[in-house]
Amino acid sequence: MSDGAGRPHSFFAAARRRFFSDAQGWFGVIGILLLLIPAIAAPLLANGRPLVVWGGEKGVYFPFAAFLFAPDSTEFLIEQFFNFTLLFLPVVFVIVFLVRRKLLRWIFCGVAALLLIVPFAAAKPRIDKTDYRKAVAEAGERAIFAPIPYGPFEIVATPYEKPNRTHWLGTDEIGRDVASRMIYGARASLAVGLFATSIALVIGTLVGLMAGYYRGWFDLAVMRLVEILLCFPTFLLLLILMSILKDRKFEQSILVVIAVIGLTGWIGLTFLVRGEVLKQRALPYIQSCEVVGISAWRTMTVHLLPNITGPILISFTFGVAGAILSESGLSFLGFGVQPPTASWGGLLRQAFDNPLEYWHLTLFPGIALFIAVLAFNFTGEGLRKALFPR
Repeated sequence: MSDGAGRPHSFFAAARRRFFSDAQGWFGVIGILLLLIPAIAAPLLANGRPLVVWGGEKGVYFPFAAFLFAPDSTEFLIEQFFNFTLLFLPVVFVIVFLVRRKLLRWIFCGVAALLLIVPFAAAKPRIDKTDYRKAVAEAGERAIFAPIPYGPFEIVATPYEKPNRTHWLGTDEIGRDVASRMIYGARASLAVGLFATSIALVIGTLVGLMAGYYRGWFDLAVMRLVEILLCFPTFLLLLILMSILKDRKFEQSILVVIAVIGLTGWIGLTFLVRGEVLKQRALPYIQSCEVVGISAWRTMTVHLLPNITGPILISFTFGVAGAILSESGLSFLGFGVQPPTASWGGLLRQAFDNPLEYWHLTLFPGIALFIAVLAFNFTGEGLRKALFPR
């Protein structure tokens, strides 16, 4: 089936055309890319290790390569995820360009992913405090550094320097480069936003789907429990849980933030999914599935779930923006991502004593948060217009 121009005519094809014909949707996608691309390419943009060194006794070597597999960060799992993405995406583009058959593309991508996981799994985080800028100069070697030749943990200048030609966005309270920490802070914010919302999406969809489909006493019991949880202020609950976990000295603070926000952020989605399921439950195609003997689980996952994907997807984009704000709020209060890991909320916290004097620690993280929230909200609004045109 096709439209008048000979293009395939389907609901999702039409929704995609509507989305990309709307300026709001475009602005949202561009904003997300402005955050996502620097976060993925962080080691190539801000790194204290040279990308390549040559002209000495060692010949040609790549000091930053080992850092990709074994980042010297307490949040090494998140760093490894983004570094894996940085290496895997070019491989996917090459496979898509060279291989025409879809099945072979999936097979080659799967094999490439498995082969690439091996060095990441074998690598262990290690601390490397070598000053490569000084070492390269003393050895008479030549090197190519990243555009921002400072890592997020390096103390490279005096505290609270204002933006200048050496440090584009200034330095923080102990002399670390703010531009470098902004780029790596994008990794923390996006990881929390995407992964925490994904956890909430899975739980909320599952609970809402089952409550709406089975109805009766099951629906009554589940929704009363959800309403009890709804009575607790979410941010206050986040603070309590994070303070408890902080006292237990969890090193992977981003993983804790992701788990806490994800496990407390599914309640609103449950009500949305349940309402959509109740509407679909009364339609003839669900009754036909029951008459022919299709199992309840298959009816929910194969027939019912695809028809409520639109509202879930829209809720996901808005949820990512909310999770990013929650993470920044927790970090600002000292209960989120823990130092020395870079985060936008942590940078804002450093300017708390005198926000006007340390304006660069207020302005740049604030702009980044504004872009992140606006981009995901614009994307969600664009999806709403595309999937539910009036």
